[in-house]
Amino acid sequence: MGDYLLTPADEFPHTPSAERHFNESVYVNAFDHRNGVGGWLRLGNRANEGYAELAVCLFLPDGRIACQFQRPAITDNTRFEAGGMRYSIDDPHRQVTMRYTGEVMLVADRGLFRDAKRMFKEASRAACELEWVHRGCSPIHGGLPVSAEQQTMFGRDFSLGHFNQHTVVSSRLRIGDETFDFDGFGWRDHSWGPRLWQNILFDRGFYVSFGADRGFTLLKIANRDGAVRRAGVLFVDGAYEPINDLDVFTEWDACKDPVAVTLTARSASHSAVIHGRVLNCAPLSNRRQIGDEVLHSRIAEAATEFEWDGRRGYGMTEYVERLVDGVPVAWPL
Repeated sequence: MGDYLLTPADEFPHTPSAERHFNESVYVNAFDHRNGVGGWLRLGNRANEGYAELAVCLFLPDGRIACQFQRPAITDNTRFEAGGMRYSIDDPHRQVTMRYTGEVMLVADRGLFRDAKRMFKEASRAACELEWVHRGCSPIHGGLPVSAEQQTMFGRDFSLGHFNQHTVVSSRLRIGDETFDFDGFGWRDHSWGPRLWQNILFDRGFYVSFGADRGFTLLKIANRDGAVRRAGVLFVDGAYEPINDLDVFTEWDACKDPVAVTLTARSASHSAVIHGRVLNCAPLSNRRQIGDEVLHSRIAEAATEFEWDGRRGYGMTEYVERLVDGVPVAWPL
């Protein structure tokens, strides 16, 4: 869809470019639309740096967050498999499966995410077995830009290649002695190219499904130059329409984490007013030394319930932004 280059081969790992911070990432989210249970998983291969970024973040009905964050060693970019996580391409552009077998931390106080060393030391642990089968219910959106001037979803200095898709999900999930199996809905993406979180000055991303026929991928982003862009698609009646405009109005708590959001988006055929209520939030962060400077970004990952034209949907709200003297640069916008 659109002016991108994309083939079924792009579902599989690419040959890394020469940049040290080349990353190839696969991400999935999924939710049970009966009760909002769900979350996201990501595996990002940084073969030139010798490790993968593994992330599990699952939001449980009692308010706990089951999570794991590791950097397992890898030596190449030939597969999406590390640290107990495995992503398989069952049918390119139609079906993928994400699996994780390993330990998760159970975090009842989300404030622990602000002190990672303390969280890893104090959080209780449980065994986790997860299998999410994602079957595409939408077209594919994205790929590689066809010209040097073309803008990309996240900017040319952050994941040059990128595509995403809304999905129907079959989930098998066990954490300790509890099972959370469901048939629900979700979203996935796949990106590759040089990637540093700090190349994003700030963004507000929304990756949400209302069912097999409706959802959205919406992004308001400023890269290092500070220029704000709006990108994404509305998914209506099985088809994607690129947006022409987007506004984001956020309500915050005392810790500067999002608690509610109103989105207004417009495409060629649709105007949408969408209200979101944050169910739970994992306030994550990332630090990277660039030269003599250490840059710190916050990555707030919020499971969110949305309402659009009387329909209820679920998905992830992601707020990424640089921290300056501990304050998010785009707060309170």
